[in-house]
Amino acid sequence: MRHLKNISPITINIILGTLFGRLATSMCIPFLAIYLTQEKQVSPSMTGAIIAVSSLVGIAASFFGGYLSDRWGRKKILLLSIFAWGLVFVGFAFTQSILGFFIMNALNGLCRAVFEPTSRAMLSDLTDEKNRLVIFNLRYTAINVGVTFGPLIGLHLGSAASTKPFLFAAIMYFLYGLSLVYTLTKSDIPENSVVSKRVHFKQALYIVRKDTIFLFTIVGLILSITGYSQFSSTLPQYFSSSNSFEDGAHLFSYLLTLNAITVILLQFPLVKIGKKYSPLVSIMIGNIVICIGLFGFAFITELPLLIVMIVIFTVGEILMFSMTDLLIDQMAVHSLKGTYFGAMGFTQLGNVIGPWIGGVLLQYHGANQPEYLFGSLVFLTILGVPILLYVQYLMKAKKVTQQQII
Repeated sequence: MRHLKNISPITINIILGTLFGRLATSMCIPFLAIYLTQEKQVSPSMTGAIIAVSSLVGIAASFFGGYLSDRWGRKKILLLSIFAWGLVFVGFAFTQSILGFFIMNALNGLCRAVFEPTSRAMLSDLTDEKNRLVIFNLRYTAINVGVTFGPLIGLHLGSAASTKPFLFAAIMYFLYGLSLVYTLTKSDIPENSVVSKRVHFKQALYIVRKDTIFLFTIVGLILSITGYSQFSSTLPQYFSSSNSFEDGAHLFSYLLTLNAITVILLQFPLVKIGKKYSPLVSIMIGNIVICIGLFGFAFITELPLLIVMIVIFTVGEILMFSMTDLLIDQMAVHSLKGTYFGAMGFTQLGNVIGPWIGGVLLQYHGANQPEYLFGSLVFLTILGVPILLYVQYLMKAKKVTQQQII
């Protein structure tokens, strides 16, 4: 870590801001569904629509959000989106209508879709290539620390019974924004973070659309994330409804905490191993390990072995997600990094279709036929590996062609 002594204040600001931002979000948003159904008597289907709109808007807007940072510069987009995000949380605190919650969560997804790719592109701009893996993983660690402690704070603040805790989240985002104003003003910003070139939207869309390697990567990642998404969707339903577990919901809450702790403890040791290989290889191995974990849940009911399966699943999660930002960074056209990181948002389709497919399979097979349930999910997820192998083949072929031209 000694080569990170001269890390930019902006980089430190973004990493710490990510921690407190995720802390703020996770102490409110996870309880929104409970608040809507229990306090506002909103129907489960309408609550589902309100929760889902954030992800759907995020997917639709992420490409455009990343493009804006290439077009207008990272600084403008970072500040505009972070202060707008703070206002959205103020809106959550005071809205009373179903339409209001729907609009606020849609805007929540929009702000996230603009801010996230811009901040990752800024981190790339500010960091030497040899240090980017460490920086991206510090950001990943910050996310996991925030998500670990945020719900505990939210529970203490009564987020399930009131929207007032959203005001605490808004204050955190405003403070994050003010700190960015200070560091972005006082620190040197690379030229490509300001505006390297006025890239038109059609041109950016054309470049990404013609990048076959990148498009296949997106498809492979969508399938991989489809498997990972079962952890927060199908697994809790399975544990709570299966006859194999006496108090499955309570048991899963402990396994959820174990997952977060395992990420924090094993992330950097695994990254140290993973960086000896290409990011693509690490992601493919992560996919396979997640599949092993998923399939293991079909046959295991004893707590010690369940702990082992959660650890295995989490190892796959780390191998996959710790290398994703670096992979996109390496694939991106230099003048369109924000756009590429924005296009990465399309991989979140896995988090949309995964829970739906898992729910359909759970309804069809039932919780007491787990081998069919998890077997089907594993089959779908593992399809990402041959696609990513094809990406690896295309990348090697491209490299050979470039060497021949030189």
